[in-house]
Amino acid sequence: MALFALTVAAQVAAAVLSAGLEPAYDTILLGFAAVAQAVAGGLIASRYPRNPIGWLFLGSSVAGAISELAQGYGLRAAERGWPLGPEMEWTELWSWLPGAFAGILIFLLFPDGRLLDRRWRWAAWVGGIGVVLAMPGWSLSPDRGLQFVGGANPMAVEGAVPDVLVYTGMTLFLAGWTASAVALVVRFRRSTGEERQQLKWFAFAVAVAGVVMPVAVLLWERTDVAPVIAALALAGVPAAACVAILRHRLYDIDVVINRTMVYGVVTLALAGAYAATALFVGTALGGGSVSATAAATLVAAAAFRPVRTRVQDAVDRRFSRARYDALHRVAMFLEEVRAGRAEPEGVEDVMREVLGDQGLELRFVLPEGGGLVDARGAPARDAPGDRIPIERAGTPLGEVRDARARPDLLRQVVEAGGLAIEIVRLRIGLRRQVAAVAASRARIVAAGDDERRRIERNLHDGAQQRLVSIGLALRHAQHELAPGEPAGHTIEAALAEVADAIRELRELARGLRPAQLDAGLGPALQELASRAALPVEVRASDERFPRAVEAAAYFIACEGLTNATKHARASAVVLSAQRRNGSLLVSVADDGIGGAEPSAGSGLSGLHDRVGAHGGHLRIESDPSSGTRLIAELPCGS
Repeated sequence: MALFALTVAAQVAAAVLSAGLEPAYDTILLGFAAVAQAVAGGLIASRYPRNPIGWLFLGSSVAGAISELAQGYGLRAAERGWPLGPEMEWTELWSWLPGAFAGILIFLLFPDGRLLDRRWRWAAWVGGIGVVLAMPGWSLSPDRGLQFVGGANPMAVEGAVPDVLVYTGMTLFLAGWTASAVALVVRFRRSTGEERQQLKWFAFAVAVAGVVMPVAVLLWERTDVAPVIAALALAGVPAAACVAILRHRLYDIDVVINRTMVYGVVTLALAGAYAATALFVGTALGGGSVSATAAATLVAAAAFRPVRTRVQDAVDRRFSRARYDALHRVAMFLEEVRAGRAEPEGVEDVMREVLGDQGLELRFVLPEGGGLVDARGAPARDAPGDRIPIERAGTPLGEVRDARARPDLLRQVVEAGGLAIEIVRLRIGLRRQVAAVAASRARIVAAGDDERRRIERNLHDGAQQRLVSIGLALRHAQHELAPGEPAGHTIEAALAEVADAIRELRELARGLRPAQLDAGLGPALQELASRAALPVEVRASDERFPRAVEAAAYFIACEGLTNATKHARASAVVLSAQRRNGSLLVSVADDGIGGAEPSAGSGLSGLHDRVGAHGGHLRIESDPSSGTRLIAELPCGS
């Protein structure tokens, strides 16, 4: 903390002393880079005091702050006539070298504070010797007097010795820098796992600074943006080192590198396309033409998406193979789904395959609410584990459970497969709604059957029995009358009316639920065939089925026989009822004239509704002159 406070205090003092005597960005922006080093070094040293990286950043920031403070004091002393002005300028002349040497050591020791190999110690020695030689040579050289307000180095020594020291020292110093950079590259190539991710952070920041700094130097005097870019690039190196060592959001660096490379290449490509188009159109239409600018802009806008796609694929194929393979496999799966060659429910298996994570599970949010379900539509178990929500266009689709894949790759795969996930979610919701409708229709049919049985019992046990009792009483009264009494004829007529009422009630009760079904569907169909007006061959087993299914099959057979008798002009009918693949297949086939078509309000139309209420299917085969075959399939369980 003391070194950090010293750095900040020195930079503030340097900014105050240099105000108005040099460009503001010179002190402020370079001071910003030094403070960034101090912050990064302080954080690293506080968390990992045994790691020298933090202390090296702190030392480099202190050296930079001293150099800035000495320069600011020297400039202000020359203006105000303060003492020690030239001496402070002389200190600024060479004080930056120790901080630069700290950079060599950081390159050699990053990220764990240990050398890659003991053989790389020579790089540190070469760089250190170079700094030791360059510092006196630089500080005693008369050629560096241009940096002084007075135009002369007060400590200069005439002769060739300072130049020899400068050239020799700087040569060794640059050799040490080069060797340390090579050591960093070698360490990166050998690294794996977490260390590789740390090196990616640091190497990315160093690469950005290596590209930005030469460009900033070339543009330093031409634009005020150059110093800003340079300061940000220099501050990015300690910031990246701090992030890497402290491991905060460590694995997102792949995304940063990927996006930087893609958009950097795309920007260069579009800039080239813009310039080429503007030059070509400008040459054809004349310089300064508005059409040239408009055409170049249109070309760049139109080329953005295809260029970005191609560059993204190339970068992924070369630098992020896992991401490329995963997204390519998901894209192929979506094409198979669109072509009908794959079911969208396979998205879970595809995600497990591309991520190499067999424990991954998908949970889906039902469109109508009601909690989470799995791919089969079953309620998901609530178990402990990591949960990653899935959204598409702001709509929650579900979540990923128990994923062990890299978070960034997992998010990209989920995003790429979002369409299939949404389709699965909607299909699950649709299946549940269809099942709910089917269950509702079955309950309605069951309730109707129960109500019919209740009415049948009431008719049989209530009104029918009362009428029978009334008939018996009337017959008894008739026997008590003397023969030939006129009242006897009246009672006889009343008895006939009572008998007709009883017969009608029995027919009505038989329509509600045939009593023959109490013995089973097979005997009921045999009894029905015996009452038919034409020959009927019955092919039915004695197997029992659910009461509602048997009643439906009986009424279907009744309707089929009625149509064959009244409309088909048939001479024979074949009636069958057999179990097949978990369903009861009822068939009524005649040899009549054919051409039967269900119409609104007809018996066949009513059969469609009755079969549909049981979740079944009705098919009518009735070609003219070839008879009619009515086939009903009623689910009845295994």
